[in-house]
Amino acid sequence: YFQLPADLTKMHLTDNPHPQVTHVPSSQSGCSIASDSGSSSLSDIYQATESEMGDVDLTGLPEAPVDSEDEEEEEDEDIDRTSDPLLGRDVVRECLEKEPADKTDDDIEQLLEFMHQLPAFANMTMSVRRELCSVMIFEVVEQAGAIILEDGQELDSWYVILNGTVEISYPDGKSESLCMGNSFGITPSLEKQYMNGVVRTKVDDCQFVCIAQQDYWRILNHVEKNTHKVEEEGEIVMVKEHRELDRSGTRKGHIVIKATPERLIMHLIEEHSIVDPTYIEDFLLTYRTFLTSPLEVGNKLLEWFTVDSLRDKVTRVVLLWVNNHFNDFEGDPAMTRFLEEFEKNLEDTKMKGHLRLLNIACAAKAKWRQITLQKPSRDSPLFFSLLGGSDKGFGIFVETVEVGSKAAEAGLKRGDQV
Repeated sequence: YFQLPADLTKMHLTDNPHPQVTHVPSSQSGCSIASDSGSSSLSDIYQATESEMGDVDLTGLPEAPVDSEDEEEEEDEDIDRTSDPLLGRDVVRECLEKEPADKTDDDIEQLLEFMHQLPAFANMTMSVRRELCSVMIFEVVEQAGAIILEDGQELDSWYVILNGTVEISYPDGKSESLCMGNSFGITPSLEKQYMNGVVRTKVDDCQFVCIAQQDYWRILNHVEKNTHKVEEEGEIVMVKEHRELDRSGTRKGHIVIKATPERLIMHLIEEHSIVDPTYIEDFLLTYRTFLTSPLEVGNKLLEWFTVDSLRDKVTRVVLLWVNNHFNDFEGDPAMTRFLEEFEKNLEDTKMKGHLRLLNIACAAKAKWRQITLQKPSRDSPLFFSLLGGSDKGFGIFVETVEVGSKAAEAGLKRGDQV
């Protein structure tokens, strides 16, 4: 059994039960989301197969002076300043204060990042939010008690509160307070609408974004043009949304926004657009919320592996699965059997490169653990068998474990290296 390449020692192995999320630019290959088993990109594994054992050679590298404590303190202050949430709000305000025609793609992205946190935008698709951000106008009311809308006044805008609190006093004597993220004003219709009640500010410095009735109606009622519905036997099984990531039109395509579990599984081996490059990683992270068992995915992958045109796609899914969520296999005997069957399929189809990647990923994600197995006497059976040794030329591995035995209860598993 071969020694692990040196590069694999850099991989993240942890017993930390809390998932860690790592954001990676979409231009980089590999995975953008790390699981509790640790994550590294497939490109790292590919590179690891080419690396060799040995210490890193640092000769020839220029020496850099060590920063003084004063410089470190200055750096800490810089970090504190850049992480200040108020600074982020200042950037958003600069974007808001621009005229709609002057907003750049970067401005709209800044607004999107801020607006998606607000309840008023929560149930809108990304394209709708982006369109609204491109036409919204910023308004500030400095004084508390100022009337924004009179009872019976004709409405011409939809308002979202960014800062402060407003109170709506209805004619029947009831009142309602709205705070950051709440909205009021028109509904998405071109009909004339009138305010029911009086809207006034409750605190100083109330800030709003306003979207004109014409724009609000146009954006919300033309969202159907941006969606593509996939039907099977008269029922909608998948809805995709068309998105453009920039105004140049070069980065555009459809992204899945909802579908039946069966269609979500099927989409694993379908073509993914440039705007949805991490679909597989996203699926593997979230399937637990809509599937009762990972075997639903595993059985379909084994079935698709028999199709020549799908074999490479299936293998990529399994490698990402093992690399990002090894606990799915390590803690589930049924999934361990799935992995063994998949490994055998790779051997039978002579996909040696992929088989090597699978072995490296499994070895890199495995964790050290100590198992104590007590025998009542020296002659008692072990309930497991071993394979390997110096005469075989590789390490000692557990080949079989008797189901329901003391060895199985202690946590011994097939494939464990002693």
